[in-house]
Amino acid sequence: MLTMQTVSEPASLRRAVIAVALANLAYFFVEFGVARRIDAVSLLADSVDFLEDASVNLLIAVGLGWSAKRRARLGMLLAALLVVPALAFLWTAYQKLQRPIPPEPWLLSTTGLGALVVNIGCAVVLARFRHHSGSLTRAAFLSARNDAVANVAIITAGGLTLALNSLWPDLLVGLGIAVMNAGAAREVWEAAQAEHSEFDP
Repeated sequence: MLTMQTVSEPASLRRAVIAVALANLAYFFVEFGVARRIDAVSLLADSVDFLEDASVNLLIAVGLGWSAKRRARLGMLLAALLVVPALAFLWTAYQKLQRPIPPEPWLLSTTGLGALVVNIGCAVVLARFRHHSGSLTRAAFLSARNDAVANVAIITAGGLTLALNSLWPDLLVGLGIAVMNAGAAREVWEAAQAEHSEFDP
């Protein structure tokens, strides 16, 4: 027998992921603008991650009404999207090495702090749903969680940049963001494959 909670749960999840998608999209513009202004590799990689998170959550909202097998296939697509920030890092890191000037440390840390607030809020909103709808909501929760960790690293990179006047803290944090997203992509891909195999004849 279906309870009211069971019936309303997909609607609650859809509202949650749409709210998270809009928050990520809004902060993408903030972080991307600052990253371009101060030429920060870590912020640029993280801003692309915000855009990817917005896309992931919108896809989740669309996929909630689909069959379990189709949701598993969508989970594989989301795993591929999680790799996008890693590719963005490689390009921006190459450009940065051609022009080795440290980013402005105060703006780097302040923007990272703003991103941390947004990502903690998103992770809190998604935490109650992280075991629902399989790889889809797992992708969203892992992404928000990893982003919060990355933002702490960006804040730290700002302090180290101020102390050392070096571009390396920014570059190393950008590398860390790329590695974390690659790990999350692997986890989501494996979960989606496991779900998909349950429905194969």
